[in-house]
Amino acid sequence: MYLCAVMTERQRYPIGIQTFEKIREGNYAYVDKTGYVYDLAQNFQFVFLSRPRRFGKSLLVSTMKSYFEGRRDLFEGLAASRLETEWRQHPVLHISLASAKGGTIQNLQEMVGLQLEWSEKKYGIECTKEGLGARLETLIKGCAEKYGEKVVVLIDEYDAPLLTVLHKPELLDEMRQALRAFYSPLKDCDPWLRFVFITGISKFSQLSIFSELNNLARITMEPRYSTICGISEQELHEQWDYVVAELAEKMGVEKDEAYRQLKEKYDGYHFAQDMTDVYNPFSLINTFSFGRIAAHWFETGTPTVLVKMLQKFQTDITQLDGSKARSEEFDAPTEQMQSVLPLFYQSGYLTVKDYDRELDEYTLGYPNQEVRLGVIKALMPYYVWDDTLKTRNSITDIYRAIRAEDLPEAFERLKTFLSAVPYAEGATSEGHFQQMLYVVFSLMGMYLLTEVRTATGRMDVVWQSRTDVYVIELKIDRPAQEAIDQIDRKGYLVSYALDGRRLHKVGLSFSTRTRTIEEYIIR
Repeated sequence: MYLCAVMTERQRYPIGIQTFEKIREGNYAYVDKTGYVYDLAQNFQFVFLSRPRRFGKSLLVSTMKSYFEGRRDLFEGLAASRLETEWRQHPVLHISLASAKGGTIQNLQEMVGLQLEWSEKKYGIECTKEGLGARLETLIKGCAEKYGEKVVVLIDEYDAPLLTVLHKPELLDEMRQALRAFYSPLKDCDPWLRFVFITGISKFSQLSIFSELNNLARITMEPRYSTICGISEQELHEQWDYVVAELAEKMGVEKDEAYRQLKEKYDGYHFAQDMTDVYNPFSLINTFSFGRIAAHWFETGTPTVLVKMLQKFQTDITQLDGSKARSEEFDAPTEQMQSVLPLFYQSGYLTVKDYDRELDEYTLGYPNQEVRLGVIKALMPYYVWDDTLKTRNSITDIYRAIRAEDLPEAFERLKTFLSAVPYAEGATSEGHFQQMLYVVFSLMGMYLLTEVRTATGRMDVVWQSRTDVYVIELKIDRPAQEAIDQIDRKGYLVSYALDGRRLHKVGLSFSTRTRTIEEYIIR
């Protein structure tokens, strides 16, 4: 939908640039999303959209600003230039709360107050009222009366101040009330408003902030707008094919292989039930600019808040990939959250993998390799060891042994490594050791499945490679042979009898005294 990639022979990539005007005037690469802007402007008045960080939300808001200001010159050759015929100029109030992350009401008032002051000076509106909400209302009514055109309000990163204090109950309600007071005039100002667009990361918390603004069109999970941010498979192949060809040449691989690696690393985001694939735009642009595939998105921020949420809800990290969530969970007010899943989804660390329409139930999972490895690395200090350098060196040694198909050596090194990990509360349960194995193997790029159901029971761990399948059973303070006997008795290998890969049974006995592997049997 609305495909148009604007590129030239010597293309520059807009790394860190979120202003539509600067991209267009500076001749930077741009995948056309202006058709969506026209669509929204024609069909809605109040719109809400959430997307993960660095997914193009701010650029979309900036594009709307130029569109409603009537900057026709910036849209030449784009979808909107073919669709729009009037190009009316509206007063536009563009407010970003991205800078209001100080965690205090004073910081919120200062950061937003400066932006309101800038708009007051720009449009020549004098305001003597106190309070952010009162000033916003004065601006809206004053601009509409002075310029004879209805006003456009664009609010970017609406939830940034709230997410900053998410783990501080004493500040959370105060911040929520302050934000509600700021946004509340929007409903009463309806006669003076042409269009309102609000965007941020979290979808679920909007109900506790916009309780009065009940006329928002929430397009976050609407199939029609699933690719409004990010880059779709179709856009990548049809519009940036030659860019991928150039990348392949830099990498010394065939173009098909470059596509495969890009898809594995950055694709897989689904923002609606139609499961349309979306690539992370920030990672793609950085990859094309620097000519290397790396964890570009994850290098710009770590999910510290999400890790704290995992701990708060005592979440089993081995079950995040493949977790289930119903629609109502995504709309729970922030202070009433009962699960980490909505925040993980809206933050981009999980995505929709399947949808059961009859049950209204979503299956969630990691979108791609960049996110999966990034999450595991972020969890490493909390679930394994905060000495990340020593952890990585140890895991590298384990990986070398596995690559050489020397499993006894790999488990010996794993045994030594786990014995040195500092004691943590709960480090005597089977679940704890499962999670330790999950993190260690995931850091090696090897994916484990835990609690795999069969007709006769549940396998503790299944580890699969291209050539082998390992069914691993865990025992705590009991002989490893009991684990092997259970695998045989319950016929766990039968599930893979026709798989074609080599099958192995592994019994691991963990000691609560030494907090590591006491004994292992591989067959």
